[in-house]
Amino acid sequence: MKHVLYEVSDHVAWITLNRPEARNAYSPELVTELVESLTRADHDDDVRVILVTGAGPAFCAGGDLKAMQNRDGMFAGDPVELRRRYVRGIQSIPRRFDSLETPTIAVINGAAIGAGLGLALMCDLRIASDEAKFGSTFARVGLIPGDGGAYLLTRVVGFSRAAELILTARVFDAQEALSIELVHQIAPLEELRDRALDLAQSIAALPPKAVQMAKTALYRSVDRDLETALHITSALQGLVQSTPEHEEAVAALLTSLERR
Repeated sequence: MKHVLYEVSDHVAWITLNRPEARNAYSPELVTELVESLTRADHDDDVRVILVTGAGPAFCAGGDLKAMQNRDGMFAGDPVELRRRYVRGIQSIPRRFDSLETPTIAVINGAAIGAGLGLALMCDLRIASDEAKFGSTFARVGLIPGDGGAYLLTRVVGFSRAAELILTARVFDAQEALSIELVHQIAPLEELRDRALDLAQSIAALPPKAVQMAKTALYRSVDRDLETALHITSALQGLVQSTPEHEEAVAALLTSLERR
């Protein structure tokens, strides 16, 4: 792959957008390679956490403005073709994230703008450089969040705040992102990868099947009524309670308590 770098170490997969010359803006090739990389990591039993970041100074600039202006690549064709390109192209990314069982962390090394902010929101957790910038800036170029960003931003920061950010299309800094709980942590840029890796390893150290099912329970219960959520979680609990890793974890905890 050329537009996305992929590496795995100690149960953690690093997926790095690799178009630094374009501030990691989306291209058809990058979209395809990102979806393939996410699938590869999710299907690898050795991978327990996926970290998503960008090469160079930006996390992801979203849509490629030059391609927009020239109406080529992702922005070519008549209205029907454009719709098809969205459905089969950029919208394949949130659909892929929605189906992942492996926990994901956005490591936001720089600007996360437009669809780049959407990408960060698709991840379960977000840690950002204190120099990062954010913005749902679609209105500035006469567009709407076509990548699922309106839905995702609302779920993360609430409807009222999401409305303000989308309708003003303003850019804001990492400290504000932390204050509205868009990101979970901020760190100096030089410490960002280490801090992200520490967070990933704290998750990877837990029983992986339980973590995967806990993530499934979170996402499949959040918009349901209580009774439906209870049915979902009872089924998932029945699955993980029958695994050897559950028995081993209970035994290890009992042993630890007996030594105190």
